[in-house]
Amino acid sequence: MFVKFLLKCSLLTVATLACSTVWAKDCSQVSYPLSTQQQYIVDAAGCKVLLKSVNWFGGEAAALTPGGLDKQPLAKIIKLIKDGGFNSVRLPWANEMVAKNPVVERRLLKANPQLQGKKALVVFDDIIDALGNAGLMVVLDNHRSRGDWCCDADHGDGLWYSQEYSPESYFEHWLFMVKRYQDRPFVVAAELRNEIRPDPTMGLEPTWGSGDAKTDWKAAATKAGNLILKQNPNLLIMIGGLRWQVDLTEVKTKPVKLDTPHKLVYVAHDYVWNHPPENLSNPQLFAATAYKRWGFVLEPNKPYTAPLYLSEWGGCTQLGAEGKPCPKDRYQFVEAFKTYLCSLGNDAPVSWAYWPLNGTQMAGYKRTEGEVEAYGLLKPDWQTWASPKVMKQLNDKQCGPVFP
Repeated sequence: MFVKFLLKCSLLTVATLACSTVWAKDCSQVSYPLSTQQQYIVDAAGCKVLLKSVNWFGGEAAALTPGGLDKQPLAKIIKLIKDGGFNSVRLPWANEMVAKNPVVERRLLKANPQLQGKKALVVFDDIIDALGNAGLMVVLDNHRSRGDWCCDADHGDGLWYSQEYSPESYFEHWLFMVKRYQDRPFVVAAELRNEIRPDPTMGLEPTWGSGDAKTDWKAAATKAGNLILKQNPNLLIMIGGLRWQVDLTEVKTKPVKLDTPHKLVYVAHDYVWNHPPENLSNPQLFAATAYKRWGFVLEPNKPYTAPLYLSEWGGCTQLGAEGKPCPKDRYQFVEAFKTYLCSLGNDAPVSWAYWPLNGTQMAGYKRTEGEVEAYGLLKPDWQTWASPKVMKQLNDKQCGPVFP
């Protein structure tokens, strides 16, 4: 009865968590650590928590540090995130950051003199601490092995290891990061790898439950999750599927089982290129596609039941290179995806992370440093939102707890 009573709590706003019971004070803020109950993420008080995140990329890029620190002071960027209605940040990082940990180039930090001369991991520390001090939660995302832009099949780095970074280093680096942030309770989750996909540079395609140590992502993810939880049992373990995390098909017949219960969260990504044109104008078709690919994990009392974190989705917010608009469907997708999340109702348990915060590109594969980031929520000057319309959609009170 007590557990049922506590589960009446739900996340109604990002700024103020409230419950409809006399236990409202227990839900006035997130109580760490987070765990799971069926398809919900819950906090230590039993209140439901929805992660409303933004992706702040750069730690996985050649720069090995989040972007925008050359444009605006760290405190200002974090205030923008907080004022934008987000309660969490997904922070990508590359294994190269751990392995090499270079001093961050001065030009990348010119708006933050207090960070000048620091190594990549120390700058990452300062950013994480500043996020936590602002009341924001952090999801650590092992995005790739070498620092670069992600992700197509041609340039490799598609598995959880590469020719340069061994499978052993993958587990070692995760444990390093977990130990490093173990005393920060606001670091709430570990997303084990971004967009597992074929790697032609090694001639390998990932599998799920095949038993082949070279390709079995389910086995590697289970091992990593168990190692991480042994080091820090407070973290949520976030695991995506195959094929660029577009779907979780294999989970239905071969779900992940961690040694520590109530810590597993499944992950999916969604972008316009994953949908036929008719999905963008027909909410029923969009919802049917979403359910088939990954929404099924929200069914209660199934072997595969778990919370869902849509850790990447997004669309165009501003003009791209040379002032050209994106294709129309890049704008339509944002509206279609928002409509889908709203349709799940006021108690929808879907957490998400918009891609990205960044207003400018960073150096990397097929990228131009300083060029406008057409999907970015911030303008290239990193001072204001590129699309008030998109920000309004992300904070539409008619969408209940998903878009408070």
